[in-house]
Amino acid sequence: MDQLGEERRKAQFDVDDMKIVWAGSRHNFEVSDRMAKLVASDPGFRKDTRTMLARKELFKNTLRKAAYAWKRIVELRLSEEEASKLRFYVDETAFTDLHWGMFVPAIKGQGTEEQQQKWLPLAYKMKIIGCYAQTELGHGSNVQGLETTATFDHQTDEFVMHSPTLTSSKWWPGGLGKASTHAVVYARLITDDQDQGIHGFIVQLRSLEDHLPLPGITIGDIGMKFGNGGYNTMDNGVLRLDHVRIPRSHMLMRVLQVTREGKCIQSDVPRQLVYGTMVYVRQAIVADASCALSRAVCIATRYSAVRRQFGSQNGGPETQVIDYKTQQNRLFPLLASAYAFRFVGEWLNWLYTDVTQRLQANDFSTLPEAHACTAGLKSLTTTATADGIEECRKLCGGHGYLCSSGLPELFAVYVPACTYEGDNTVLLLQVARFLIKTVSQLGSEKKPVGTTSYMGRVEHLMQCRSDTQRAEDWLKPSAILEAFEARATRMSVACAQKLSKFSNPEEGFAELSADLVEAAVAHCQLIVVTKFLEKLQQEIPGKGVKQQLEALCNIYALFLLHKYQGDFLATGCITSKQASLANDQLRSLYSQVRPNAIALVDAFNHTDHFLGSILGCYDGNVYPKLYEAAWKDPLNDSVVPDGYHEYIRPLLKQELRTARL
Repeated sequence: MDQLGEERRKAQFDVDDMKIVWAGSRHNFEVSDRMAKLVASDPGFRKDTRTMLARKELFKNTLRKAAYAWKRIVELRLSEEEASKLRFYVDETAFTDLHWGMFVPAIKGQGTEEQQQKWLPLAYKMKIIGCYAQTELGHGSNVQGLETTATFDHQTDEFVMHSPTLTSSKWWPGGLGKASTHAVVYARLITDDQDQGIHGFIVQLRSLEDHLPLPGITIGDIGMKFGNGGYNTMDNGVLRLDHVRIPRSHMLMRVLQVTREGKCIQSDVPRQLVYGTMVYVRQAIVADASCALSRAVCIATRYSAVRRQFGSQNGGPETQVIDYKTQQNRLFPLLASAYAFRFVGEWLNWLYTDVTQRLQANDFSTLPEAHACTAGLKSLTTTATADGIEECRKLCGGHGYLCSSGLPELFAVYVPACTYEGDNTVLLLQVARFLIKTVSQLGSEKKPVGTTSYMGRVEHLMQCRSDTQRAEDWLKPSAILEAFEARATRMSVACAQKLSKFSNPEEGFAELSADLVEAAVAHCQLIVVTKFLEKLQQEIPGKGVKQQLEALCNIYALFLLHKYQGDFLATGCITSKQASLANDQLRSLYSQVRPNAIALVDAFNHTDHFLGSILGCYDGNVYPKLYEAAWKDPLNDSVVPDGYHEYIRPLLKQELRTARL
């Protein structure tokens, strides 16, 4: 029985056309749809009991799925694009994520052509399994502080890989604990007693015959992580190296080469190319953020339409939870954010391609901005998504706390994104440095470009005031854009002015770091708003599709304006009356989105398998499924629980023995 059919009939736009917009193109939609359905229809990829499994059983099941996925990829002769999508829809963090997502790109980006020819065919055929061993027990975001050493031995033409301290143990790399045979290990290159900085080395960890660790290698799993199921399917590992010798050719030498004599020679390949990998990984994280948030929003929206509470008149049906303004005020901005992050992710993908092409042509002009963009947007989107998933759990009331809602596991799997590939606060401080440098160059011949080009109008933006007089004036893109640009400019300029009063710039940066983070957030929110508005300037086919996207764009922007109105008021961009008008318009927009809410989450095209949620199931038949699922819990295998005779019966019969001291 379809409990959501009536909701779907209310839609004022073509859902199929919106699916194409969400996917980015018809080709992307068709590939994703085909792979999602292939996974969902295959019993080998079932995941409904995952949160009930013990750790060893859980991990073994993940190994089985990864092997089965590879078998299906080979059997069906899937392309690289199709294979990547299939692994994505299996929806289980596994060693293969790091193999394909970090190990292979690292060799591509940092290996010489000869090294790529040697290692990539083995990796592509899964004849070796790789991971990315950078983070250590004592150092994460501060890569320059890594302690692992790689010392060149002139006599044997080898590097001696060593963990000199406990804190130099590699700690957290996914796939390292039990599965990987090889790792790209980042270590301090030492030649002739000189520290040459951090470089990557390919190190074999385990025998390809019996999988035992090679001599000098201590390796294992770091233990259970947060939540049921979740990231516990991944073997995050610890690695200690005791004078492990590797051939000189195993150092990734695309940028820096070490000769047989131990001399370091900078290649003609620019060092900046290494940043290309970082830009690639972070733009992929932003794309993942939109998907993770869309899953949570889909679950919460569908359940909010099914769930009824209070408001019954004369014995009639209670009010749908989604009709309460408090629910809409919490839910619809998250729905808008999912779309906003999707479109900024599309733009980041374009930016990565553009930067890569420029780097290969020795044009590094856009690299600092690309680095700041990807760092800031990674921070902004992952923080908002992690918080958004938890908010969606709360929006589902008590049932959201059940593992069968899919939300606790989704949160547990997603929340590490706020830390890996750069701690979110540290990344915002990197953005702030870029902004302060941009401000310092205003008035010089070097004009701000790309996402900071708005600062080229600094005089206007430091003086302008919003001219909105009615609530509907806030629907004008120019009104929204100017307010966000003025806020971001004034916050960055204010930080720069405060910094100039410090005799020691680094001391000033440390003292003002909280203000600098806020300025970076303002800049990054401006980027997302700008890219959403730019998306709307493109031709968007389909009945009513553009109108819905315009409403979502305005919700995203005005919700931020309301949430951060302290910034907008303190910097003088808007008045308190204008802030109130923006909030009035926001409420009106919620009413516009309400009849389209279910159709807007349907446009994500998530299968029930991928959502993994009874509360978010497509047909909305929640209560019978919750009841049925409860009886599948292992605790219900027996009517009388294990332990009854030892603990419950003696308690009831007052037969407990008095413990002796």
